[in-house]
Amino acid sequence: MPPRIDLSKCNGCEGRSESFCEEACPGNLMAVDPKTGQSFCRSTRDCWDCMSCVKACPRNAIETRIPYQLGYHKATLKPIMGKNSITWKCTDIHGKEMVYKYRNRLDR
Repeated sequence: MPPRIDLSKCNGCEGRSESFCEEACPGNLMAVDPKTGQSFCRSTRDCWDCMSCVKACPRNAIETRIPYQLGYHKATLKPIMGKNSITWKCTDIHGKEMVYKYRNRLDR
């Protein structure tokens, strides 16, 4: 379930050398199209749904579809931002908790 960009909201973080979603993506999959000035995912099949780009977007222009197990009452998905990582605590509808930690791409 790769990120979906709302083109009516995305401005590619104009004025920055690198957009927030580019900085946050640990797979280096997010980019800004030089023609449109809007973000896009270079390879949706390589996206592993860490949702770092969703959390990083200041304009709330990026969303992702979540699995049905998280789409019901009592299920939760909580992001915890670290200095160089984002941790997601997921609790599905059956109470099973999973924790995923992803390292954000560091400055070069």
